[in-house]
Amino acid sequence: MSQLPFPESFNLVFFGGTGDLVTRKLLPAMYQCHKNGQLVESGRLYCLGRQNYTRDEYLAIVEDKARQFVPKADWDDDVWTAFSERLSYDKIDAERPDEYELLKQRLADSPAEVTVFFLSVAPSLFAVICTNLARQGLNGPNCRVVLEKPLGHDLASSNAITAEVGKHYQERQVYRIDHYLGKESVQNLMALRFGNALFEPLWRRMWISNVQITIAEDVGIGSRGGFYDGTGALRDMVQNHLLQLLCFVAMEPPASLDSDAIRNEKLKVLECLVPFTEEDVHAKTVRGQYRAGVSGGHPVAGYLEEKNIPADSKTETFVAIKAEIANWRWAGVPFYLFTGKRLPTRLAEIVIHFHDVPHHIFPLPSSGSRAPSKLVIRLQPDEYIRLYLNAKAPGNSMELQPVSLDLDFAGKFKTRRAEGYERLLLDTIRGNQALFVRQDELELAWRWVEPVLNTWASDPSGPKPYAAGTWGPSASSALLSRDGFGWHDEG
Repeated sequence: MSQLPFPESFNLVFFGGTGDLVTRKLLPAMYQCHKNGQLVESGRLYCLGRQNYTRDEYLAIVEDKARQFVPKADWDDDVWTAFSERLSYDKIDAERPDEYELLKQRLADSPAEVTVFFLSVAPSLFAVICTNLARQGLNGPNCRVVLEKPLGHDLASSNAITAEVGKHYQERQVYRIDHYLGKESVQNLMALRFGNALFEPLWRRMWISNVQITIAEDVGIGSRGGFYDGTGALRDMVQNHLLQLLCFVAMEPPASLDSDAIRNEKLKVLECLVPFTEEDVHAKTVRGQYRAGVSGGHPVAGYLEEKNIPADSKTETFVAIKAEIANWRWAGVPFYLFTGKRLPTRLAEIVIHFHDVPHHIFPLPSSGSRAPSKLVIRLQPDEYIRLYLNAKAPGNSMELQPVSLDLDFAGKFKTRRAEGYERLLLDTIRGNQALFVRQDELELAWRWVEPVLNTWASDPSGPKPYAAGTWGPSASSALLSRDGFGWHDEG
């Protein structure tokens, strides 16, 4: 997270240049960086794909996509025209070694201080591309490779990718990207914890009763049926995004903002995660699969009716997990991880629930209970930090009511808030790996989820059904109620 100097020149190469990620996310992100004056003049973008487009044809396609995904307030025709001067397109089949000679020549024509290869392709191509780049000498110390998830299907395949990429690129050259870590609100979690004396003394088992981390999606699988059915929510969301957020919540203060100082502390959290036995998987995890229901006021199909989904699929679209961390700070504090598709709304948030006061001197409300204090860190769609406290209601009685202290980032900071990929792409060019996943982190994350994958695979009962537009199977609520807790709800 420490700000490293920007190189005087760079080449950024996108494999999978005609795919959705490049055209909908990465190029719009780089446009925003250009618009904000964050790119040096001698920075070039090379987009590679199998389609036989001319440069003008490709530019027309990406401009059309960019207009859809760049907010209207940020779009400027003249700025886009200037930005497009940085762009080129070449037809390259990533599996044909001879075609990399063209790429080598392209890069030789515009030598740069740093060259970044972003692999927005299937993971089965990671090793092939890295091998072919190395054959052309495109793996020197000034070269970096960015790997987009999924980084394997299980521990063995993840280790195989690491080994193959590692034959040609050192760990300091490899950037395993998780776009959630580029969000301003995730970095604000670090600022909240380690930049203020207020919260850190309370950030431990004596004061916190439970932590809930949620990434909810209101959409279904869309056109990703072929990919998703072989992946599922545990691999797609828990093994990477949710575990990374857990690490930022639970980590010890790093000695500095140096990349390895931060990642060393995250690694310690993963090392302390209590492993699952088969019995634990049945008791502490819930998997679900959405059925037909109503989403956004419209009827929607169930998962088994989606395109390219087998009628007998047991792939989960919902996961709830009770995780535990065996160390002095967090022993006995459950971390509940929650994610799913076709839920009522789209949101991502971290909720820190504090213990109740040891003795009630104020009268309880008619419900007989009062909610203890909690801290809500909302990551999307809106970003805020909200601290819920109990305060005296106006009037003659001493009845308490919940109130909140709000920090609305959009309201407080009037400058535009960068998207996650903007920050992360700039970090790859600078050489800052703090917000990228190190190989040992990745391995421990897979080791932790693999017993869950194996137990589910051998369980003939399959995922529990839930109606689209609801908050998942009722068993997920029971996961908390057994411990005397409930899911956070802001009403």
